[in-house]
Amino acid sequence: MHIPKLCDRQTSFSLLLTIALTTLLVPPSLAQTSPIPSPSSAPLELDLLTKPKDYVITANTINPEQLTVPSLWWAQQNSEKKLLDNWIAYPAYGKEPARVDLIVNQQIWSLLEYIERYDFVNRLGSAARNFGYNVRVFNYQKEPLATYTCNFSTSPALCSIQTNVKNKIGLQRSW
Repeated sequence: MHIPKLCDRQTSFSLLLTIALTTLLVPPSLAQTSPIPSPSSAPLELDLLTKPKDYVITANTINPEQLTVPSLWWAQQNSEKKLLDNWIAYPAYGKEPARVDLIVNQQIWSLLEYIERYDFVNRLGSAARNFGYNVRVFNYQKEPLATYTCNFSTSPALCSIQTNVKNKIGLQRSW
């Protein structure tokens, strides 16, 4: 009885060529997606709350002629226990995507459980996403507390939430 050799050079070369061509010619699967960008590393500019520039929008900005975008006033009014204190919205500029920096009341934030913080970031992040903005959450000490970052080049936009959690003894870890 004759058993054919599967590992001869011609078979190996053909198999290798098939794998290489398949990898190069087959379009990416639907499961592969564009990555979600990292949150902005730009500094929080708290001075814009009292001295706003033309290009930013804060909780104190009112446009008498039309809806101001992004509109987070309703979310601010409905935030539990007045957690959201203010915000600064920056339009897209150069390679920097549009973003909203939320400033929260640290005393209330620290009382919230992880799931409550996540829910807050998700609700406001979703509202800002509808206007094409990413979100960063800070306290008045300029400490980053959470982010809601999206890849707007996909449809629907792919988003990620990251939160910084301080445990009971005050050590911080990032999730």
